[in-house]
Amino acid sequence: MTLTAYTKEFRYNIQLAWPVILGMLGHTVTGIVDNIMVGKLGAAELAAASLGNSMVFIAMSAGIGFSTAITPLVASADAEKDTDKARSFFQNGLLLCTILGIFLFGVVWFAKPLMYLMSQPEEVVALAGPYIDWVAFSLVPVIIFQGYKQFADGLSHTKYAMYAVIISNVINIIVNYLLIYGIWIFPKMGIIGAALGTVLARIFMVVYIHYILVKNEKFKTYFSGFNRSAFNKAVLKRITALGLPSSMQMLFEVALFTAAVWLSGSIGKDSQAANQIALSLASLTFMFAMGLSVASMIRVGNQKGLRDYKKLQLVARSIFLLAVILEVVFALLFIALHNYLPQFFLNMKDDTLLAENARVIAIASELLLVAAVFQISDGIQVVVLGALRGLQDVKIPTVITFIAYWVIGFPISFYLGHYTGLRATGIWIGLFAGLTAAALFLYIRFHFLTKKLIRFGQL
Repeated sequence: MTLTAYTKEFRYNIQLAWPVILGMLGHTVTGIVDNIMVGKLGAAELAAASLGNSMVFIAMSAGIGFSTAITPLVASADAEKDTDKARSFFQNGLLLCTILGIFLFGVVWFAKPLMYLMSQPEEVVALAGPYIDWVAFSLVPVIIFQGYKQFADGLSHTKYAMYAVIISNVINIIVNYLLIYGIWIFPKMGIIGAALGTVLARIFMVVYIHYILVKNEKFKTYFSGFNRSAFNKAVLKRITALGLPSSMQMLFEVALFTAAVWLSGSIGKDSQAANQIALSLASLTFMFAMGLSVASMIRVGNQKGLRDYKKLQLVARSIFLLAVILEVVFALLFIALHNYLPQFFLNMKDDTLLAENARVIAIASELLLVAAVFQISDGIQVVVLGALRGLQDVKIPTVITFIAYWVIGFPISFYLGHYTGLRATGIWIGLFAGLTAAALFLYIRFHFLTKKLIRFGQL
């Protein structure tokens, strides 16, 4: 294949991915807005929000990972023009997402005492507890929303979730502003105000996307017969068989980054606050790769349904190339601005916080240099993982991600963070090692499967 053959696919890849990217950015912006607004209160409050969000984000990643099983199944059924099959995948998938959202809320709520076993600063844990109560509840609407979103994505309608997330962010910012600082008649609630803003914004997302899909003529047929008889044990099992490994894949990666938050917290609140700043910025650029990953999942799922395996390989590799180009651009921006970006997260006008802020900025600027490099590996692994999900290949990739993140990445992070002078920077070098290993071995897996499909027509 020539380079032109791949670049010809860029336009459609971007057309499919940009609404997903904006929607993903919206999810990330919710956390970043909370961090920026809470960061104005002090490093302890920022570290508490970081700790609380880390626990919730682990659970949310498991739920989002599970919901991704809906997209390739719906995409394949859509390519086959089998509306009944697509409807069944949607309705059964939404049921599973609802149950999972409630379950994950319960898990996080009961897991709060674990914070006391993580060697975190006492003032941080005291602030994080009440914050977690509210943010954990937001898992219920956000996982239900994912059920709707992944269904619409599977039909290549990626804009509706984007609209929901963008408007929800406006709601989040307004509620945050009023309740964190106590503006006008509203009480000053600090980080609890940020948590309430997140809950209200995520409830809105579900209400909005349900309304807009139900009222759309193209989607009405998928809501018909939505009752108890629509739920099928075989379909539930098939979604679960794809969803659980996908959930584990995302959980392994997010848990590694969460471990980085906890490891940083055991070093001190300055390192933890710096870690959260760098992680927020890296997460922001990572959403571009996540959007391309969804495009990869949709397009590969479509080509699998059409049994056009050469085209499947071509479109997937075009998305891989596009992701690399984007991440290299972001890497250069991180390198150029690594001393300036952390300042947006801190109150630089408060003289009493100058010394504390200077320490946080110094650490965060070093972490951004590591992030500049590892996000290239991160981008590659997530788009390849999307392609493998489109192929409905989830078991071997789950093993690969576990080994990459927890056999390779975490031990390096732990050793360099606790037993060398690198400290927080050493933790992030471990993240880079794990992500690079995942990118390499996942691509080898994809290459092997597509060669087999082209040669034999089946896996």
